[in-house]
Amino acid sequence: MLSTATLRPAEPAQALLHAQVWRANSLGSSPKPGLSSGFAALDAQLPGAGWPSHALSEILQPPHTQLEWRLLGPALRALLAPSASHTAAPGQGQAKRPQQPGRAPVVLLINPPYTPHLPGLQAACGAAAEQLLWIAAGTAQQQLWATEQAIKANAAAAILAWLPQARPEQIRRLQSHAQSCSAPVFLLRPLAAHTQASAAPLRVALSVGADWCLQVQILKRRGPTHEQALLLPALPAGLQEVLSPRMLAQPWPSMGTPVTPIAPLMPTTTVVNTPAAPQIASSASSAGSAITSVSALISHALARPAQPATSAH
Repeated sequence: MLSTATLRPAEPAQALLHAQVWRANSLGSSPKPGLSSGFAALDAQLPGAGWPSHALSEILQPPHTQLEWRLLGPALRALLAPSASHTAAPGQGQAKRPQQPGRAPVVLLINPPYTPHLPGLQAACGAAAEQLLWIAAGTAQQQLWATEQAIKANAAAAILAWLPQARPEQIRRLQSHAQSCSAPVFLLRPLAAHTQASAAPLRVALSVGADWCLQVQILKRRGPTHEQALLLPALPAGLQEVLSPRMLAQPWPSMGTPVTPIAPLMPTTTVVNTPAAPQIASSASSAGSAITSVSALISHALARPAQPATSAH
């Protein structure tokens, strides 16, 4: 018969296991602090008090709306700030190199549905031209390949990938790689995808609420279900100042009949051709220069919608 003294060495192990037990009525914990979203009400409902690293965050929204920048702008501004520290944390079983000294952090934009609008992005997240890398992938296979390679490289401050055709098993593969990536990875997908299974630990749905507030519904998180939508005041400060209460009471233009995007006043646009998958990484420098040239086409961040992006075939 074993004595009590014999069983005591197992007590620390039991305490460790007890600490790792997740309770369904408590918000899931995160081994690493999240990236603050810039909205206190949203941070309070996210495990880790912000956008997670080492995991996918899936953002769903209706067609013809570009609400992701209103949601992600404050977090990206903090990431791209000159005083911010950008040292990559070690991944699971793989050490990642830190950000090179003197090199500005970069945000990857993979397959955005519209031509990146540099003045608007500068106003939304404080990004300089050299901090935005646009990868225009023509096919669904190239979009997935570029996203997977970006996650594996773990060299960007953040990754935004628009993957409207991604299947559940493909998202599962991306999530597996994201566990070794210290940068936040955001998948932007149509709202209709909410009926599909997803391996992303965090899923949120965006829409426009009262007074043009950003309405955020947390569809999935590590923790109890969050049933009530969050209303976040996400209008740009310059626009907030000129809108009267009567104007704010009007419905958001994109919530009714889909609005056809208005072409920029200048007819010329810069198009990045996406090569075959093995050459996408080598075209990163040319894609980065394309972002810089876009700034010459648009004069004001709020003047007009961006032109739909096209790829030459």
